[in-house]
Amino acid sequence: MRQRFIDSLDFWRYLFERFLADHGPKSAAALTYTTLFAVVPMMTLVFVVLSVVPEFQGMGEQIQGFIFRNFVPSSGAVLQDYLKTFIEQARHLTWFGVGLLMVTALLMLMTIEQTFNTIWRVRQPRRGLSSFLLHWAILSLGPLLLGTGFALSTYITSLALISDPYALAGARMLLKFTPLVFSTAAFTLLYAAVPNTAVPLRHALLGGLFAAVLFEAAKALFGLYVSLFPTYQLIYGAFATVPLFLLWMYLSWMIVLLGAELVCNLSALRRWRRNPLPRLLVLLGVLRVFHERQQSGQAVRQPDMQRAGWALPDALWDEILDFLEHEQLVYRTSDGGWVLCRDLSRYSLEFLLNRSPWPLPRLDQLPERLDEPWFPALRSALERLQRERAALFGESLAHWLQPPPPEP
Repeated sequence: MRQRFIDSLDFWRYLFERFLADHGPKSAAALTYTTLFAVVPMMTLVFVVLSVVPEFQGMGEQIQGFIFRNFVPSSGAVLQDYLKTFIEQARHLTWFGVGLLMVTALLMLMTIEQTFNTIWRVRQPRRGLSSFLLHWAILSLGPLLLGTGFALSTYITSLALISDPYALAGARMLLKFTPLVFSTAAFTLLYAAVPNTAVPLRHALLGGLFAAVLFEAAKALFGLYVSLFPTYQLIYGAFATVPLFLLWMYLSWMIVLLGAELVCNLSALRRWRRNPLPRLLVLLGVLRVFHERQQSGQAVRQPDMQRAGWALPDALWDEILDFLEHEQLVYRTSDGGWVLCRDLSRYSLEFLLNRSPWPLPRLDQLPERLDEPWFPALRSALERLQRERAALFGESLAHWLQPPPPEP
């Protein structure tokens, strides 16, 4: 139990370090800025799509009210009135204006996809028709799914009101958890569909539940902060709604991106620990696998490295690949694998060491044993290098820094 607790602490520490390494706060700020321009177009498109289905007439106002009651703290009540006015004015736009609104909404979705691809280390984002179809499906099917969910929720509520109080056991309790259920479903869909990679549904569901719970807690704490520390109200007066809304959007995106980091690293739960080996040993191990698979005409992927005995964390795998790709040693294939693009028989280890950004490891950093054919020779060479370096540079600094003796 103690070891599991330590492993859990290490995993969450690693998760937050990766969140900062992926520039999570900066990405949240950029998404907040994008959302500020896209919130009215998104809501307008929701109203337009729902108005196409006669059964969903008036459902847009219910969805908007539900969102501001359950997903935005109480400071957003004034902002809701402004948004209603903006949306009513947007309904009178021409088809050209509606097209511009759709472009704005698509740009927001593209920004979210780019941020998620950065978290998942996706090197090739969706392009062309596949990207357009995904974004179009979100813009068209998303409001219809919301409308269906709200219709079912309204139907259950009406049954609870007109039937016997005990007819639907736990119906009222179920309705209290409706915001949490909707949040979990939305986050799960976001994590599963947006990244341009295969995301296990159970991992997306766990990440969606984590983000939804954190979202509800943040909403309660944010509302408590606004009520107990009315600093913005004293400074900005009636204008305080805008900075409070921006602050809430920033916190919301921080939660969404942190949940994305969790989903991404759940897929690598057994590989999250830092590799204690020096980078040079990892680099040689990776090149050995590339060289062996080149002999059989096969590409290399991260699971192949794990089967070869090198269970590398995602960050380390990407770091090694970036160096090898920069040195034009490996090339990415069309199916997502990696292959050698140079003849290693014409590439010396000395040249690799000169090009490597990582220093030579000390002898005390080497493991006692490593199941690699090149390790005994490398260890012997490093021992010899250390002896020769000690012989060459073993004199004191005072000896090296003193001026040379005068010539006779």
